[in-house]
Amino acid sequence: MLLPAKAEVARHLRHYRAWERAMLASPDDRRVRATFEDSGYTLCVLMGKRCAREAADAAERYLRTNLVTYLREQSSGRPHVGVVTRRNRRTAKKRRSPAGA
Repeated sequence: MLLPAKAEVARHLRHYRAWERAMLASPDDRRVRATFEDSGYTLCVLMGKRCAREAADAAERYLRTNLVTYLREQSSGRPHVGVVTRRNRRTAKKRRSPAGA
């Protein structure tokens, strides 16, 4: 997995937060809202997330931690398919054996 330079992430996160404040201050301004949404989209692409909120959170975590810790946090949230399958099979056997006996 390729990750952007921390300086680039910090710059885009600052940009996103600045436009977020501007958008909250004047929510009816279409130009401000469009620029805020554009900055959110850029952060999503940069961090590999679908939601700007998740991308901002991920960027903050990435800037707070070192690379190894960040990658561990990202991968620990996703279960491995093989592990889930094995657990389900064991659970299924345990459920069937008392009923069948």
